Amino acid sequence: MRPIRLPEPPSPTIGVPEIFEGGAYSVIRRAVIIGNGYPGSENQSIGLVRALGLYDKHVIYRVTRPRGGINEWLLWLPVSLHQKLDYLIQFIQIYSRGRNYVPLPLEHGGGSVGLASVLEADVKQIVTMARQTFEKDGPLLVVASGRDTISVASSIRRLASENVFVIQIQHPRSQLNRFDLVITPRHDFYPLTPQAQEQVPQFLHRWITPREPPDRHVILTLGALHQIDSATLRSTAAAWHDEFAPLPKPLLVVNIGWPTSHCRYGADLAKQLTAYLLNILSSCGTVRISFSSRTPEKVSKIIVKEFADNPKVYIWGGQEPNPHMGHLAWADAFVVTADSVSLISEACSTGKPVYVMGPERCKWKLSDFHKSLRERGVVRPFTGSEDIAESWSYPPLNDTAEAASQVREALAERGWRVRP
Repeated sequence: MRPIRLPEPPSPTIGVPEIFEGGAYSVIRRAVIIGNGYPGSENQSIGLVRALGLYDKHVIYRVTRPRGGINEWLLWLPVSLHQKLDYLIQFIQIYSRGRNYVPLPLEHGGGSVGLASVLEADVKQIVTMARQTFEKDGPLLVVASGRDTISVASSIRRLASENVFVIQIQHPRSQLNRFDLVITPRHDFYPLTPQAQEQVPQFLHRWITPREPPDRHVILTLGALHQIDSATLRSTAAAWHDEFAPLPKPLLVVNIGWPTSHCRYGADLAKQLTAYLLNILSSCGTVRISFSSRTPEKVSKIIVKEFADNPKVYIWGGQEPNPHMGHLAWADAFVVTADSVSLISEACSTGKPVYVMGPERCKWKLSDFHKSLRERGVVRPFTGSEDIAESWSYPPLNDTAEAASQVREALAERGWRVRP
């Protein structure tokens, strides 16, 4: 198989001494990430910060929604209102218990394992920190991703616009001028295309977002941002060498996500995927299958039942360490279900063959995403007739590094720059 030359991670900008470039106040040395607790969203922010050379100089704050019970039906509410309503519900429950009161368990992040070192996003605290440290440490880069982070990120910019540069990843749907930059995939603007307009009754057009085309402070990508580049893959390959190097080749990695509103599937896709994998198994040396934590049990059960005892197939059961990065570094080819923009984007950043399972089931903007990938030649549909030993390649997707370059340009227009 031909070696793939991956794009190098962006190098820090080498310029003249700060004294000739506006002093310390113009240099960004640190970043704050506003997360929502979902790896897919937070990984995009971390990836951008890493590409800007600030990976070791960032802190994560998190906007956490209440979880469990009735809260799963309230995810449509703005996060601030959801938190207040949860507090009211807990107060009512405590009052109704009277003397038999037992403290309610924390279900919205504060008591969750692994979150002890992550601070709850507090607008006033972050604004105060940005203002008080500006003279000493320069401007603060704020990177947020996901719907629940929009109000926090926009408030920080409104209250400390002279001290911060705020980037919102994923389309905030309206009022893009609340942020210094918005980074979002092109398919988020699919509702504005003639094809999309034809699919929606005229009287509903005013309710479909976004309503305006991207302006100059919107950076468009093909896929999702992430942390994968050539340096990451090299270090990961070394870290996972002992586990993956002895495996028979070619190694096929199968990543299975979960159905979404724009890509629905169930047991039918699992049966089809199983049949296709059985067809191509003879051309594989090793097959490694990974499920998402949100993969429906009815999907995973069918696949596990068929392949659990197959000596060629390894099924990751969710135990630590997660081999996902090792898979990206060592796989010779990928099969990915069509629902996950993040998983597909990461696989397409390797330059290795990527086969997509079920793109015909996708609709609306997700269908447009798959069309763009096919036009770029970075994916092919998985049909069950492939010879995995036959490799093909393409210029790897490089969305994160390209977005980071445009962020640097936007900062330069303001007279600021990033210095790791």
